[in-house]
Amino acid sequence: MERTIDEIYGEMLAVFAEVSGYLPHASCDLAARLYAAAAQMQGLYHQAQWLLDQSFPQTAQGRYLDQHAQLRGLSRAIATCATGELRFGVPRALNSDLSIDSGTVCMTSDGIRFATTDNAVLKAGDLSVDVPAMALESGKAGNVGAGTITIMAAMPVGVKACTNPKAFSGGDDEESDDGLRTRVMDTYKRLPNGANAAYYEQTALSYTGVAAAVAVRCPQGVGSVDLYVATDKGAPDETLLREIDDFLQEKREISVKLRVLAPTPVPVNINVALRPASGVGFLTAKADADAALRAAFTGVLLGKEVTLAYLGNLLYDLPSVQNYRFTEPAADVEASPTVLPTLGTVTITEWEA
Repeated sequence: MERTIDEIYGEMLAVFAEVSGYLPHASCDLAARLYAAAAQMQGLYHQAQWLLDQSFPQTAQGRYLDQHAQLRGLSRAIATCATGELRFGVPRALNSDLSIDSGTVCMTSDGIRFATTDNAVLKAGDLSVDVPAMALESGKAGNVGAGTITIMAAMPVGVKACTNPKAFSGGDDEESDDGLRTRVMDTYKRLPNGANAAYYEQTALSYTGVAAAVAVRCPQGVGSVDLYVATDKGAPDETLLREIDDFLQEKREISVKLRVLAPTPVPVNINVALRPASGVGFLTAKADADAALRAAFTGVLLGKEVTLAYLGNLLYDLPSVQNYRFTEPAADVEASPTVLPTLGTVTITEWEA
């Protein structure tokens, strides 16, 4: 228990009185000096407690928790930017091409900004063109629903409108201390020994961007291991799989047949009716719900079930949502180590009494 300044000061006065035979007056210079010394000592107690907290992964924070994670071969998941497509259009077809430069910025009504990542041309005779784009700021805020990006910060010459025909997805916040701490502590509960499932999984998790890994024993008989890997954005690319496979093929046991694989994506279609919170419009609640659902379907769901309770909590935690009613999925989506639940179609309607 941390000691207060007054407690330390009282002990110092008691010791001084015992040694000197008198108690200094509260207003004298010596009392002031003792109180100042007590304040400094109390600061040292506080610093010592802080240092003790940073010494253990159970209580460490920030960069000190990152260092504990590094000792276990882990790193904090970085924030990612949502990606999608912007559609630029004109009310009627023109006789000449219109250029749309890379870096053209469009926004939602809430000021969330997105920029094109490639140059594009709206061809003569066409009414619109779709251009790849990404959120300018990382995080879940960039996971916006379809049709919510409607403002052009700097309108390309001749272009009259912009929108996003599909939702933007893949944006995620930097991993929290609690999330990283959970992964660090799991490495102590499931100690890798170079031959067990924990070894393969934790090795894969040490790669940047890997959100989850599940090792399946004996899929092709005794001595075989299949390692399924998912990233923050979902399915891993071939480059990452090859990199992990090359490393583990050198480290695996001699008799083990190892495969590093991408999981099978299983779309989860969602159909939900929302009742907005008091004073909140349905479109606002719909946009918030759409963004929350899209942010939840990342690689961390590899091998996990998707329950109606989990989906419901995502919506119920939104200040803009008062209540909800799912018609799809009709039941929980069961877990499988080889399966990655992904977001399928999302239909959000207004609750009708």
